[in-house]
Amino acid sequence: MFEREIDEIEDALLLTTVEKAIAWAQSSSVWPATFGLACCAMEMIAVVSSRYDIARFGMERFSSSPRQADLLIVSGRVVHKMAPPLRQVYDQMLEPKWVIAMGACASSGGMFNNYTILQGVDKIVPVDVHVPGCPPRPEALVEGVVRLHEKIKAGIPPAYQIRGVAE
Repeated sequence: MFEREIDEIEDALLLTTVEKAIAWAQSSSVWPATFGLACCAMEMIAVVSSRYDIARFGMERFSSSPRQADLLIVSGRVVHKMAPPLRQVYDQMLEPKWVIAMGACASSGGMFNNYTILQGVDKIVPVDVHVPGCPPRPEALVEGVVRLHEKIKAGIPPAYQIRGVAE
């Protein structure tokens, strides 16, 4: 009860801590690197259109260089042959870095339960947010971005710090 009153006073007086200011700045300037592999990539591409306007979240700059990105959006099926390049892109990203697994295939292998498809991208890279669907609508990816921003603002560390780096 007392903490809530303190938060209300901080909001009314525009007081904050350095940690909260840094978390707000990080969440407002996340630059994604795309890793589109299948049909989910079309839905991910639609997010930059004027209808969904991902730029309102400070994400208008999709990076093709992993060294200039701090969010990796993996969309689509990841075959075992693509797992090492995916891990290489993830390793080249600077910290802090986050990962969104977009679609049923990236999250769990989807309907492809066979020897070629990786059964969940979290076997290769630690995932912060899973976006369900086959393929998920652009609104679902926007919802995943909102959830990621909430985690960053709340001070929840990236998945690689919580669970360690995937082997």
